[in-house]
Amino acid sequence: MSNTQKLAFGATLQEGIAIGTKNIGPILVNVFLWILTIWIPYLNVGTTIGLTTGIVAKASKGEFIPMTEIFDPSYRKYMGEYFTTIGLMMMGIQVALLLFIIPGIVIGLAWSLAPLLVIEKGKNPTEALLLSNNCTYGYKWRMFGICFLAFVAFAILSSILTAIFKNSFSLFMLSQLALYGFLFFVLIGLQASFYKQLTEDV
Repeated sequence: MSNTQKLAFGATLQEGIAIGTKNIGPILVNVFLWILTIWIPYLNVGTTIGLTTGIVAKASKGEFIPMTEIFDPSYRKYMGEYFTTIGLMMMGIQVALLLFIIPGIVIGLAWSLAPLLVIEKGKNPTEALLLSNNCTYGYKWRMFGICFLAFVAFAILSSILTAIFKNSFSLFMLSQLALYGFLFFVLIGLQASFYKQLTEDV
């Protein structure tokens, strides 16, 4: 895929929605199982990695996502590298946020693919951060713009639903819950689409 074709706004939004919608069932079940087992030491390490990263990696390749994907023991294999990567990301982003917010957003986008590169490609933390920065170079504001458009669209839909169900609190709450639940799946789909497009040559 040429640089001009990567992260096209319309195509990426469409793909993100398609990926998120396709995997609503497996993601919901895995989220439910994660909540049920989050209190179990050590197991919760693998389930957290599987939920936040493993599912996205599989979705990016169009692979079948099992209902018990988060329990795959292979995720615990990379727990040291994964949490080292997350720790480095958090430290770097927090420092950058002190420089009037925007640098923190830029670094967050630049390193956003690093956890996936650790789990899916087996990269070490520093290698994953550098590779993520290279893969997102020239695309960070496009990534931001696509996510921003998604939030704007859902905010508009939220306002419309608010107007429709303003006289019924229960229907209003149900509609908002369904809407922002769907946004959660779309954001997972967008992350999978970003990873798929920007790391296809890695």
